[in-house]
Amino acid sequence: MPIYAYRCEECGFAKDVLQKISDPQLTDCPSCGKSTFKKQLTAAGFQLKGTGWYVTDFRGGTAPATGVASTAKSEAPAAAAPAPAPAKSTSEA
Repeated sequence: MPIYAYRCEECGFAKDVLQKISDPQLTDCPSCGKSTFKKQLTAAGFQLKGTGWYVTDFRGGTAPATGVASTAKSEAPAAAAPAPAPAKSTSEA
């Protein structure tokens, strides 16, 4: 559920309220009781942090410098190398 910021135009009382989108707007101020309690326009309350998939990651057709794709490429040749042959004995009895 989103958090909405409300402020009374008469007394200046402000409050953040957790409401469903379908809930009606509050109009009566809990401080002064007048019908001047209005919903405020606020910025979005989320941030994109950390690694992830963003639209700008693959612009221009180049792969990112770090990530799963570059790790898989560097490990593939080492796994494909053949195992060394066992040493043969040169002494005869």
